[in-house]
Amino acid sequence: MHWYEKLNQYFPQEEMKSKEHMEALLKERSDIYHKDEGKYHVLMYAEFEKFIFVDYVFVSKDARGQGLGHKLLEKLKQKAKPIILEVEPVDYDDSDTEKRLKFYKREGFEHAKNIGYKRRSLATNKINEMEILYWAPGDESEELIFESMQKTYELIHTYNDEKFYGASYQPVDEVLEISEDKQKDMLENI
Repeated sequence: MHWYEKLNQYFPQEEMKSKEHMEALLKERSDIYHKDEGKYHVLMYAEFEKFIFVDYVFVSKDARGQGLGHKLLEKLKQKAKPIILEVEPVDYDDSDTEKRLKFYKREGFEHAKNIGYKRRSLATNKINEMEILYWAPGDESEELIFESMQKTYELIHTYNDEKFYGASYQPVDEVLEISEDKQKDMLENI
């Protein structure tokens, strides 16, 4: 099965980029956007100078519980940069969301408690709320995580969005927010 089909079967429609969008990122942003694919996994990620953004991680049901997800994340952790990813909020009617969160917690990821992420899906026109998780080897701040998510949104998520979807996603300041207390701290440190 093609790597895109694996992802498309696993991830909700409102979270998926189009195949054309992802192929363009792999080709036109090959300096930052990467695919790690094997028989039982697909890992899509963007590596920037100061952080890594995990766009999609898929591990086949046939390989779950065998440490493959751990190995994929360890490979990224070796780069000694903060790792950021988005996950669906826990839905107790969907046990996968809870398992996913527990997995990332075991891997040392923290919840970015002060960062909000809400985006209208161009595929479904519904508001899609996501949680931001991060692994910070140097105890990096949520301010850095917020700035990194803004960069990811602008360079990866909305890359040529009109071309691929016939419409534009919302501007970054409508999608990502940081709590007022954090904004005050950020302004005081400038």
